[in-house]
Amino acid sequence: MSRSSRTTRRRFLQQSAFAGIASALPTRSLFAADDRTAALTVKDKAPLHSSTFFSLPLGSVRPTGWLRRQLEIQASGLSGHLDETWADVGPNSGWLGGTGESWERGPYFLDGLIPLAYLLDDARLKAKAQKYIDWVLTHQAPNGMIGPASNDDWWPRIVALKALTQYQEFTGDQRVIPLMDRYFRHQFDELPKRPLRDWGKFRWQDEALSVIWLYNRTGSPYLLDLARLLHQQGYDWMAQFADFQFKQKITAEFIKLNDGGGLKDLALSTHGVNNGQAIKTGAIWSLVSGSDNDRKATAHMIAELERYHGLPNGMFSCDEHLSGRDPSQGSELCTVVEYMFSLERALAITGDAAFGDRLERLAFNALPGTITDDMWAHQYNQEPNQVECSLHHKPWVSDGPESNLFGLEPNFGCCTANFHQGWPKFAASLFLLSGDPNSDQHDGLVAAAYAPCEVRANIRGTTVHIAEDTDYPFRGTVKLTVNPSTPRAFPLHLRIPAWAAGAAITINGTSEPQPQTGSFARIERTWKPGDRVEINFPMQPRTSRWSNDSVAIERGPLVFSYGIGESWVKLRDRGMTADWQIYPTTPWNYAVKVDPANPAADLKVSESELGKTPFARKTAPVQLSAKARKIPAWRAEDGAADALPNSPVASNETEEEITLIPYAAAKLRITAFPLLKT
Repeated sequence: MSRSSRTTRRRFLQQSAFAGIASALPTRSLFAADDRTAALTVKDKAPLHSSTFFSLPLGSVRPTGWLRRQLEIQASGLSGHLDETWADVGPNSGWLGGTGESWERGPYFLDGLIPLAYLLDDARLKAKAQKYIDWVLTHQAPNGMIGPASNDDWWPRIVALKALTQYQEFTGDQRVIPLMDRYFRHQFDELPKRPLRDWGKFRWQDEALSVIWLYNRTGSPYLLDLARLLHQQGYDWMAQFADFQFKQKITAEFIKLNDGGGLKDLALSTHGVNNGQAIKTGAIWSLVSGSDNDRKATAHMIAELERYHGLPNGMFSCDEHLSGRDPSQGSELCTVVEYMFSLERALAITGDAAFGDRLERLAFNALPGTITDDMWAHQYNQEPNQVECSLHHKPWVSDGPESNLFGLEPNFGCCTANFHQGWPKFAASLFLLSGDPNSDQHDGLVAAAYAPCEVRANIRGTTVHIAEDTDYPFRGTVKLTVNPSTPRAFPLHLRIPAWAAGAAITINGTSEPQPQTGSFARIERTWKPGDRVEINFPMQPRTSRWSNDSVAIERGPLVFSYGIGESWVKLRDRGMTADWQIYPTTPWNYAVKVDPANPAADLKVSESELGKTPFARKTAPVQLSAKARKIPAWRAEDGAADALPNSPVASNETEEEITLIPYAAAKLRITAFPLLKT
């Protein structure tokens, strides 16, 4: 836990202690004991082209173990109290009928608050969300418009619709679908006269999701015409990436930012969050178009972003715009959570196991790496090579000097409102449904990503409960206990990450054929109550190559960093939280001695107990030791590490042994290292 937590929030510590006691109690199902049914999954309705997998009804997956603790910490932190300390989502919000902020921040907050509240079954948080929901549902204009009358921008309504679909799935509130239908009919009439613009134009795919969601429940033909109209007016992301031109760091001069170009197509097409949201575009549109090329577009977009702007934490650089491969460049927190949501949706539609690999890389590294352990403060931008968090302009493309401070709303408040969706939506997406869209006789369950949870679903008319017991990603063992209400034959699909060569699966102690990496292992059998599935993923250290032939060190889905000594200095109090700068207290300019062909020979692994705050630095449950030497010529300027020296690099400095910890545990860190010349 950060020093800010220890010194300013006694109440949070008391709550955390209570949560720790609760987590030690015997495991029990989070589903009501008298609830014998599971909601049926809504599948794609013709003439839509079917997804490969289908999202289970929200509430079907519940987090347990360390993942539930993460959500409890989030509820006790800024997510659970933001409306009490930040006026933009407080009682005067335009989305509560007030005269305050009336654009995107209320819907953003709701988009994460709803799944957090309902996954934890937290009455306090449900009541907070209900105030927003009830205002929206009871203040629809006669023409069908929703939201504050002070603006008619389509964009914030796109976010509000995402929140409404989640709320309806969790609660079954019968007011939601008629309201959405009236709104979409109004928009269908209005768009020819008032087309999508700026943010809505570039984020149209998020509304297409809500349109398809409603079509799958009502079958109203006009909804598919509305989807086509959104596609027609929206930005053509697939064309941009079919001939990707933005291969270099985008400068403010290039996009004419200071000449009024901030909302022009050039700026918005290179904007990080827009790209994070756009990644799912091809997958979503393929449901309407039926085009295999559209369905493949998501993988192509990721590959292009990785090639020209990729960073070791799984992100692409975007501070605020695409920024190249230097690991001192940053990535906006909004982009992290939107990229995760894009991957969750694209994985379900395409069935591409690689999207699960990247989703875990973001969830276990980039997401917790940019938020304090108590989740009371966050960064706007994070850097893989982050040697100082202070008031400097370098290295940002177009962001301000507060960009990598930890605080309430560093640089800009969109991330303050939006980061809440990351953990809850990840938890809700751990399992999916497989099967034929026209029949439930071929349904099965899909383990799309791994973390402790339990899932309850209706499979071929039978209620199936699966409890997943694991300390993944810190350990390589995943145990599933399958409990159908009666014996039932169905397939269980288990994602095998691309890095997991040698993975092994057993059922009731009997070995299954060795699965293929980068795919889903399909196990078809008649499952009986108490059947046990165990997956063992090898967790050998490995390396990946980055800017200037540098190396990053990985183990399982975790990326490891050298944790620089941290001195936290309060800049100012911000209501219930504070803004913090962090200064380095130890050297950081190391090159590592590791053989990329056999890194396990040079790296020592040590494991310890998984604590109550799994990504905390002081209780990091896994560490690596590496030999390294300092590189005196590699320095920092204006709080940012200079470009990495080209590897391999020579050094006459004394050889040292340095400790590497999970990326998220080190708020000051080196993640991409020069490689020592041998």
